[in-house]
Amino acid sequence: MAGVLSDQFKRGLNLQTKTVGKERIRKAQENNEDIAILSMDLPGENKPFKCVLGPDCLFGDQYSLPLGTKKMEYKTRQWHEKCFCCVMCKTPIGTQSFIPREQEIYCAKCYEEKYATRCIKCNKVITSGGVTYKNEPWHRECFTCTNCQTSLAGARFTSRDDKPYCADCFGELFAKRCYACSRPITGIGGTKFISFEDRHWHNDCFYCASCRTSLVGKGFITDNTDIICPECAKQKLN
Repeated sequence: MAGVLSDQFKRGLNLQTKTVGKERIRKAQENNEDIAILSMDLPGENKPFKCVLGPDCLFGDQYSLPLGTKKMEYKTRQWHEKCFCCVMCKTPIGTQSFIPREQEIYCAKCYEEKYATRCIKCNKVITSGGVTYKNEPWHRECFTCTNCQTSLAGARFTSRDDKPYCADCFGELFAKRCYACSRPITGIGGTKFISFEDRHWHNDCFYCASCRTSLVGKGFITDNTDIICPECAKQKLN
């Protein structure tokens, strides 16, 4: 796992930047920036302080901030510098980026580990692109035909038992077969077909066995296993 978030993942988050120095703090406050401020009190200021960690304060005293000790302030809350840690790995944030979520602070790596979108197939973080199928996320390279493993991203496909198949594999494995040409009738892309009793034909294959005239939308007569048009049937009777 990389120590920084992917560009796409960053765009969905509000990564904060620590600020040190009075002038930088002043500019940030003037611009209403959403930042955490790392600073220390000056002699004689005696500002009230309480570490957010309370009894779990790593400094040992949640109310104490001796001169020379740095503090972190973010959205009206305060920490000792070493208490400002990732809630998961407990590593001090220091000057790294962090992500706040529901009153907890995460380093970028732990946030991605816990909340980033992961591919349902390989369980790795999806950093760019991706495909959604059955409301579940996939890497484009992981979204493949169940049978031949060809990529299905951007391609026509169908499914059986909630598993995706390319058109060719679905036709070979599951589709009805044309009685005339024996090729599969997939129906993908609007392919039309004719069914009669237990036999099926592509529209283009449904023609008279004698004169080869198309019988789509027309009457026909069975002659043993053949399908023939009424005109050819009459000639056979004569």
